[in-house]
Amino acid sequence: MYKKVDSSLNFAVREQEITKFWKDNDVFKKSMTLREGGEEFSFYDGPPTANGKPHIGHVLTRVMKDIIPRYKTMKGCHVLRKAGWDTHGLPVELEVEKSLGMDGKEQIEKYGIEPFIKKCKESVWKYKKMWEEMSDQVGYWVDMDNPYVTYDDNYIESEWWSLKSIFDRGLIYKGHKIVPYCPRCGTALASHEVAQGYKDVEETSCTARFKVVGESDLYILAWTTTPWTLPSNVALCMNANEDYVEIKVGDSRYIMAEALVSKYFEEYELLSKKKGKDYEYTEYEPLFPYCNLKKDEKAHFVVCDDYVTLTDGTGIVHIAPAFGEDDNRVGRKYNLPFVQLVGSDGKFVKGTGSLEGLFCKDADEPIMKDLENRGLLQARIRFTHSYPFCWRCDTPLLYYARSSWFIKMTALRDELLKNNGTVNWIPSGIGTGRMGNFLENVLDWGLSRERYWGTPLPIWICDECGKKEAIGSRQELREKGGLKEDIELHKPYVDGVTWKCSCGGTMRRTPEVIDCWYDSGSMPFAQYHYPFENKEVFEKTFPANFISEAVDQTRGWFYTLEAVSTLMFGRAPFKNCIVLGHVLDKNGLKQSKHLGNVVDPFEILDNQGADAVRWYFYTISNPWIPSRFYSEAVSEVQRKFLGTLWNTYGFYVLYAEIDKFDPTKYELSKCKLSLMDKWVLSGLNSLVDFVDKNLAEYKITESARKIQDFVDGLSNWYVRRCRERYWGGGMTEDKISAYMTLYTVLETLSRLCAPFIPFMSESIYQNIVRSVNKNAPESVHLCDFPKADLTAVDEELEKGMEIVMVSANLGRSCRNTANVKNRQPLSRIILCGETAKGLQGELADVLKGELNVKAIDFATDAKAFVAYEVKPQLKTLGPKYGKLIGGIRNELSSHSNEVAGAVENGGTYKFTLDGVDIELSAQDLLITTMGTDRYVSQSDKGITAVLDCDITDELKQEGYMRELVSKI
Repeated sequence: MYKKVDSSLNFAVREQEITKFWKDNDVFKKSMTLREGGEEFSFYDGPPTANGKPHIGHVLTRVMKDIIPRYKTMKGCHVLRKAGWDTHGLPVELEVEKSLGMDGKEQIEKYGIEPFIKKCKESVWKYKKMWEEMSDQVGYWVDMDNPYVTYDDNYIESEWWSLKSIFDRGLIYKGHKIVPYCPRCGTALASHEVAQGYKDVEETSCTARFKVVGESDLYILAWTTTPWTLPSNVALCMNANEDYVEIKVGDSRYIMAEALVSKYFEEYELLSKKKGKDYEYTEYEPLFPYCNLKKDEKAHFVVCDDYVTLTDGTGIVHIAPAFGEDDNRVGRKYNLPFVQLVGSDGKFVKGTGSLEGLFCKDADEPIMKDLENRGLLQARIRFTHSYPFCWRCDTPLLYYARSSWFIKMTALRDELLKNNGTVNWIPSGIGTGRMGNFLENVLDWGLSRERYWGTPLPIWICDECGKKEAIGSRQELREKGGLKEDIELHKPYVDGVTWKCSCGGTMRRTPEVIDCWYDSGSMPFAQYHYPFENKEVFEKTFPANFISEAVDQTRGWFYTLEAVSTLMFGRAPFKNCIVLGHVLDKNGLKQSKHLGNVVDPFEILDNQGADAVRWYFYTISNPWIPSRFYSEAVSEVQRKFLGTLWNTYGFYVLYAEIDKFDPTKYELSKCKLSLMDKWVLSGLNSLVDFVDKNLAEYKITESARKIQDFVDGLSNWYVRRCRERYWGGGMTEDKISAYMTLYTVLETLSRLCAPFIPFMSESIYQNIVRSVNKNAPESVHLCDFPKADLTAVDEELEKGMEIVMVSANLGRSCRNTANVKNRQPLSRIILCGETAKGLQGELADVLKGELNVKAIDFATDAKAFVAYEVKPQLKTLGPKYGKLIGGIRNELSSHSNEVAGAVENGGTYKFTLDGVDIELSAQDLLITTMGTDRYVSQSDKGITAVLDCDITDELKQEGYMRELVSKI
C-alpha cells in the first residue's frame, strides 16, 4: 500500500522526482485548466533580464510570488501566470559591447547597427536555460512556454499604440533640458533610473576667487562641488535678499555672505555690507580663457536668485547653464550664453588647453591646481555626498543639457497619488513613504534614449516644416510608408521608412529608442498584444490582484507600472503588492562579488532543497525586512520543521503499512475520539482557519510560523503521547481512532502546506492519499485548499492543553534539576498561579501521565515551597546608590523571600541603610528561584510548577519495577 519513507533529510533528490512527476503529468497546466470559469485572480510576473545569472535574491522573489497564486488556485480561482522576459536596453548592449571588444557608440556604429542588434537579440537569451532551471527547482509555477518578450513585434506594437495615444493628448514633448546623462552610454536617464544608482563618495569642493573688473585685489568668493564646471562659468549668483560683506584680509579684499565669513576667516576688517541685490550686474574676470562669446552675448557678471542659500560655501555659487537645472533656469532668466566645454562623451572638447580630452570628473584636481598656481584658489574642502551613477554601467552621471523627449508626468501628479492610494502596499509605509514621496515630487519622464537596442520611439518629424506625427500600429506604418509587408519594429529597419509631408517635406523617424522601463511598465496590456487582440483576456486580468518584487523596484517596475497605467487607463495597475527586502549575507552585509560573500542559489538548492529555502524565507522574518541568508540557517529550518513533519509522516506510514490500514474504509465522524484526538483536531481546524484568513490578507510569515508551531506540537506532544496506541495487535476501536486522526491531520496538512512547501506536500499526499484512493485528485495541487470545520474547534480544550504542555515542560525541567529519572514515580506536582487553576479531569490525567506523578495540587503562590535568591541589579542600582551596594546586597540576601514577595506584581521593597531611605522594584533586582531539599520549582507563562521530590519507600519500589519492565 505505502512506499517506505526514507528517513534521511536528503530532500533535494526527492524534489527532483516530484518535478519530473509534475512535468510528466502536466500538473501545472491542469491546475489552471481545472479552475477555468472560476473567479479570475490576476498575477503579473515582473520580467527579469535573462542575459544575467540569477542570484539568491531572485529565489526570494520567486518563492514569494509563487505562494499566493498557488493558494488562490486551490481556493478555486483561475490564476493565469504568464512569464515575461525583459529583453531591451543598456544591460544587453553593454554585454554585447563587452563580447565584441567595443567601447562606446562610435565603435558600435562603425560595426553596424543591424549586425549589432542581431547580436543583442542573441545575447538576450544567454542564461535563459539557467533561469528556467532555477524556476523549476524552486517550484515556481509560471507559464514559460508562452512568455511575453519585450522585443517581440507584437509587444512593441502595443507600446506604439499607447505612445501614440499619449502623444496625441499632448503629453509627449521634446525639450532641451538639463538631464541626468551617462557619458559612457551616451544617453540620458529618467529620474526613476537615477534613483537606483546613488553611492556615497568622497570628493573635493573648492572656493575660487573671481577678480572684480576695474578693482585692485578685490575678489568675489564662490563655492562649487564640481570644479570641472568652472571653465564653463558665465555668471556668479547671490541671493538678492541676503546680506553680503566686503572684508579686508591682509592686502586682499573679498566679497561673500556675512553669515559665512567665520568659516573662512578668523581675523578680518569689515569694509561694507550690502544686500545681494546691490551687487547685481557687477562684472568680474573669467577664471579661464576658453569661453568665446559672440558679439551680442554678455557674461561674467553677478546675477541673483532665491535658490542660493547660506547653509554651505560662501553664499555665492558659480553658474554654468549647461550643467545644472538651477543654473540653466537662471541662465535663461538673464539671457546668459550657453557654454558647454564638455562633450557628450564626458570629455573636455577641443580648444580647452591642457584639459582637452580629459574626462570631466578627472579634471577636478588639475583645475584646482591651476587655480592655486595663479593665486585664484581660496580653499579646497573634502566632503562626502550621495552622487548618482549609471545603474547599468556604473559611470558617474552628469547633469547635462540635452535635447530629449519627455512624458509630462507632472501633469498627472495628483492622479498618480490618488491611484497609488488605492493600492494595498505591504508594508503600508511604502505607499505613503517611499513611493508616495517619490510621486509627490514626480518629474517629467525622460523617455528617449540615444541608443540602439530598444523599442523605437514611433514619432516621425518633417524635415521641412517640423510637423510631428506618432504611429500607433504596423498597419498605420504600412499605409504611411507605402510598405507591402510588415517589417521588424527595431532600428535600423524602421529608420528607413519615410513619407511625404503635406508641405512637401519628408517625414523621418526621430532616431531615439525609448526607456526600456517603459517596456516593463506596459506589460499589463502589451503581454496580450492589446488592443489588437485578447481584449477580453486583458480586461479580465487588469488590474492585477497581486504583484511582488524587491524594494528597489519602488522606483523601477512599480513606478513605471503606475505611470503607464495612469496615462492609459486612469487607474492603478495592481491592487496588492508585497515589497521584498534584500537578501544579505550571514553578517548582515550586502552580497557582492567584491566581498566574496555571494551565495550560489544552485548550491543551496542542490544540497538543502527548495522546500527548505522556501520555508526559510517564509518564516525568518516578514518579507519586507532584509534577511540574512546562509547555508547553516537553511539547514536549521530543514531540521526543525521539514524534518519534524517528515518524521511524523514517516511514523504514520511505518505503522499504517504494518497494519495495512486503509483510511478509505473508515469515517472519522464515527470514531470514538480520545481527548488527545479531539485536541489535535481542534488545533488543526483552528490552524486551517488562521492560515486561510491570513493568506487571504497576504500575511505569509504569520501563517507559516503558525503551521510550524502546530507541527511541533503534533510531533512532540500528540504523537509522543499517543504512540503506544499504534503498537498493539489487532484493529481496536482506539487504534482506528488514532490512525484516522493522524491520517486526517497529515492529509489536511499536505493541502494546507502545498502553497508553502509544494514538493514535500506532494510526496506526503501521493503516499498516504493516492496510494489508497486512486479516485483522489492526481496531485495535491489539484485539490481544494482545506476548509476549517469550526464545529470541531474547542477553544477551552486548546487553552487547557496549552497549560498542560507548559506545566509538563516545567515538570520535566524540575526532574532534570533534581536529577530524578522520568521512570521514578513521584507523589505530586503543585501548580501555582491563576493560569493553572481548574486543570481537572482528563487534562489533569494527561499531565500526571506525562510527569509520572500521583497527584496534582494547586496553590495561590509558590512561597511556601520555594526559596528565592535575590541580588542587586548593578546597572540600575550602581549609579543610584554607589557605595551602599554592599549593604543592599546583605539586606537582600537576609530577606530574599520577603523581597521577592514585595516586588511581585509591580510592588516595591523599602528599607533604610546608613540613614538613606532605599526603595527597590523588580527592575532593580535579579531574582531566581531556589529549590529546597524537598521541592524544586520552575516558572514560565504565569505558571510556577513545584515538584515534590520526596521519594517514599513505596514510590522507590514502584520505580524499580518500572526500570525492570523497561529492560525486559
